[in-house]
Amino acid sequence: MKKIVLYFAIVILVLFVVAYFIFNEKLPTGGNPEKADLMAQKMQVALNKSAWDSTSVISWTHKGVHHIVWDKKNEMVQVKWDKNDVFLNLKEWNKGKAFSEGKEITDAQLDVLRGKAWAIFCNDSFWLIAPYKVFDEGVTRKIVKTDNNEEALLVSYASGGVTPGDSYLWFLDKSGVPKSYKLWVKILPIGGIEATWDNWTKTKTGANIATSHKLGPMTITVENLKTGMNLQEAEVKTDLFDIIK
Repeated sequence: MKKIVLYFAIVILVLFVVAYFIFNEKLPTGGNPEKADLMAQKMQVALNKSAWDSTSVISWTHKGVHHIVWDKKNEMVQVKWDKNDVFLNLKEWNKGKAFSEGKEITDAQLDVLRGKAWAIFCNDSFWLIAPYKVFDEGVTRKIVKTDNNEEALLVSYASGGVTPGDSYLWFLDKSGVPKSYKLWVKILPIGGIEATWDNWTKTKTGANIATSHKLGPMTITVENLKTGMNLQEAEVKTDLFDIIK
């Protein structure tokens, strides 16, 4: 049995090495930041960033497993997964609370669950609104010439989230709407993997959100998407975050 396990481990390692050398791409350097800013601004206009900025509350389900309510205006987040229900106060971390199977967690596991909820929120919200984050603090923008002699927008994050240093190469249509991007991120061992941005949906507040992404064999979905200028408009209980205020 040990020999069989070792054999499969070696096979998997060999396949990974082969895949790495075939598919791994080096991060392009890019240039012309002034033109890149114009390209990024065109994307913002195409997606109606002003509508996103004025959106106070958004809720959604990520890949059918994470359920998130984000009160942008008051900087509070609810993240539900498995048997866990965690409330984060982004202004006052210690006010965050966690529940598992309906029981409040008050021991050392509380920080574990809050940390996990924060990581889920950072990842899932990025898949939701990454195009709106290209002018965040610490972000650089450059133009990259593709093999087809087209221009793509390279966006690199020096800070923010849980994996600062990640970079994304955006491919836009003629109107400025994202079609896909390539990723150079710490959680993926192979650089340059491409993910699509599909099924664009105009929300109640006017912001445009892509509700489907294809990343290799995996499909990342956004479901139960709701927005509003307050909790009630987003069909969320108005007292949802009272416990962490």
